[in-house]
Amino acid sequence: MKNFILAAFVAAMIIIVVASNYLVQFPVQVMIGNYNLADILTWGAFTYPAAFLITDLTNRTFGPSKARNVVIVGFVVAVVLSAFLAPVRIAIASGTAFLVAQMLDVFVFNRLRGGKWWRAPLMSSFIGSSLDTVLFFSLAFAAMFVALGPNEPFLIESAPLLGLFATEVPRWVSLAVGDFAVKSLVALAMLVPYGALRHAIGKYQPV
Repeated sequence: MKNFILAAFVAAMIIIVVASNYLVQFPVQVMIGNYNLADILTWGAFTYPAAFLITDLTNRTFGPSKARNVVIVGFVVAVVLSAFLAPVRIAIASGTAFLVAQMLDVFVFNRLRGGKWWRAPLMSSFIGSSLDTVLFFSLAFAAMFVALGPNEPFLIESAPLLGLFATEVPRWVSLAVGDFAVKSLVALAMLVPYGALRHAIGKYQPV
């Protein structure tokens, strides 16, 4: 049963990362009045936080060593598959951000485990998402990393920050800020399945 749960975590991680790599290329084309969410948000922001849920559940159930193994397996397979679903630069940016942020998540979760049940998953996901957002959007779209490959023209264009403020920034900066805001909200929502599943698989929890 333990091997089945671990395999399920690995499979879930691969699915989540591949889906997120693909969906991050598509802004959310939804109008709220005169405001277009496409200026600040991509669909990947809604799926990626689930990767932290998988890492945290693995960490709680099997410990940090197995959690790192799930991250590494998910990273290797997801990057290979993502190469067929997204441009090379997106795959490089996603793989780098994923590996660094998830490893940080494992470290933070393990340091905070043993306290209130929600503190470790919430703080590790929040900190990991912060680093992931900075690394991914910089590597994927910033002009300074153009050696990794061309970025999308619409992400180079300048626009008011979040479409609301007078400060002009590259569009990818607004997307990064919007994505992080949504990732933070989704990370908070992930406490619901985490709280439920930690009891369902609690009998495998390491000492």
